Amino acid sequence: MPAVRWKRSEKNGAFVVEEIHKVVVHRIKMGDVEDPDLYVAQPIWDWQESEQGKFVMEHAVSKPEWHRQLDIYGLGWQYAIVAELESKKLSEFYLRWGNPNGSDKSR
Repeated sequence: MPAVRWKRSEKNGAFVVEEIHKVVVHRIKMGDVEDPDLYVAQPIWDWQESEQGKFVMEHAVSKPEWHRQLDIYGLGWQYAIVAELESKKLSEFYLRWGNPNGSDKSR
């Protein structure tokens, strides 16, 4: 799901083009429960308060968002936290915590 966009900005009197990547930074699996959005609130909060979550919250270009989808293999739900990070910050994220998507190759 990686998506790339570019943002033109001015720094120190010169125009700079920043490469912004929209990536999944964390995944959470949730069993089949009556209200999965209610039950996933605590794991999302725990992640947000972790070192990894604080890094993303501090360096994300825009507010991260979460997406829910049916997990047909696990008979429950899978949540993905998606954030936009500038390419240098994304590289730092991958170096510190690895790629949560399991592979660096595009699919």
